[in-house]
Amino acid sequence: MRPNDRSLQSLIGTEPAADPALVFDGTPISRAEFSGKIDRTAAWLAAQGIGKGDVVAVWLVNRVEWVTLLFAAARCGAIVAAVNTRYRSAEVAHLLRLSGAKLMVVEAAFRSIEFAAILADIARADVTALQKLAVVGADAIPAHWPCVRFDAFDKPYPPAPPPQDDVDLPVLLYTTSGTTRGPKLVAHSQRTLTTHARSVAKALTLSPQRHSLLAMLPFCGTFGMSGLLAFLAAGVTIHVLDAFEAAPALKILREHGITHAFGSDEMFRRILTLTHAPRPFPRAEVFGFAAFQPGWRELAVEAEARGLPLFGLYGSSEVQALFSIGRASDAFADRIEGGGWPMSPDALVRVRDTESGELAATGVSGEIEISAPSRFLGYFNNPDATRDAITADGFFRTGDIGRLRGDGSFVYETRAGDAMRLGGFLVAPGEVEDELKACAGVADAQVVAVDLKGNARCVAFVIPAGEPPQQEALVARLRERLAGYKVPARIYVVDGFPVTDSANGVKIQRARLRTMAMERLASE
Repeated sequence: MRPNDRSLQSLIGTEPAADPALVFDGTPISRAEFSGKIDRTAAWLAAQGIGKGDVVAVWLVNRVEWVTLLFAAARCGAIVAAVNTRYRSAEVAHLLRLSGAKLMVVEAAFRSIEFAAILADIARADVTALQKLAVVGADAIPAHWPCVRFDAFDKPYPPAPPPQDDVDLPVLLYTTSGTTRGPKLVAHSQRTLTTHARSVAKALTLSPQRHSLLAMLPFCGTFGMSGLLAFLAAGVTIHVLDAFEAAPALKILREHGITHAFGSDEMFRRILTLTHAPRPFPRAEVFGFAAFQPGWRELAVEAEARGLPLFGLYGSSEVQALFSIGRASDAFADRIEGGGWPMSPDALVRVRDTESGELAATGVSGEIEISAPSRFLGYFNNPDATRDAITADGFFRTGDIGRLRGDGSFVYETRAGDAMRLGGFLVAPGEVEDELKACAGVADAQVVAVDLKGNARCVAFVIPAGEPPQQEALVARLRERLAGYKVPARIYVVDGFPVTDSANGVKIQRARLRTMAMERLASE
């Protein structure tokens, strides 16, 4: 293929294709309208002084502006840094500093999210590259930065310069968990995004005439974006939720005969509880799910009995979501497991024994390593982390534990190390621990994940500095600084942490901390 065949713009030139391409809140957008909105957004970006290599932070819910900003940035040679709408001030500030974003496009308001208040808690001196905000839905919001209105669809601007031809430059930055304070930024190019989108479309044998997608995951993450791009590449109509709620999701699934959807186990559980119909979704074909909560196997059995076929998945920001999926021909128990079959025929998966460092045999658990066209370019502005994540022969070290089945598929078993899966997101304990240690009265902190009433939550242990801090005050401070799912359900004051001696020094026994947390919760 020619280089421009790997551009994002090429995804919407698919033939044949269904119209509308997208439906936002009941409003259809044809492919021609979508392409025109991209043109106008590219002209708007150029008028804001955004050009090759510039970073634009996008802090929006799922709306058409989000998608047009990504495609328009690609046209201008710019880069989009995706900001999670659940982020609070510390997380937003970290992303802005690390990305060096010149412009942030932000919501004026959305439900209970106080975008202006969160921005007000960020000192302008801490984010020196950011020049201004562009507000969707208002002329301005109270902030430390100058504001303009995002009016790309309403006001004509001079045409943008000719499209950039280099599809191998960074175009999209996802956030991912790290072992130290703040997430890393995973850089993808137009080539990695479009190649993967086409692989998914082909692997799922998508047809514009027969299929439709309910996009209910946030575009700021690879799980939501990968599905969106794949179904655009297939020419399939996509119905979009601005943010997930079970009742609107159920309504769209029923009224539009949706065939495909992707989400967490909890999303599908909430949808099913709203209907008593024995088989409420007769056109459902593939509903891919990530298992984040206890009881996911039981959910899959119930869903299967009610005609909602769930398929296990695997993915990450680094190799993109929907990297692999179960197959309809698999035994049910195998189909619902995380992992499955790689979407791309050019993807390679191997497992390395964590003890010996040698490649593991079929059926033996170890760290999953992946080589694929969907692999990321590297961690943005972090060459050391990039070097550590890639093997000498180009495989990504996932940090996940799994095993090969021997038939070309694999099983994801668990996350290596101590990263926590909270609210559907992978969270490094260090993020929460550093925020706790910055609070008055806290000398040190450790955070672990536990199952609390069927939900994954974190519990913190803190060593006091002088007078023991009050849990209420610590929680209040963390709620100002972090997304709600990262705030500990309990904070316990201890004199010290359980430790063990090893050849590499004294290590904290995080497994013992988890046991302590569960014992204390049980006693309550």
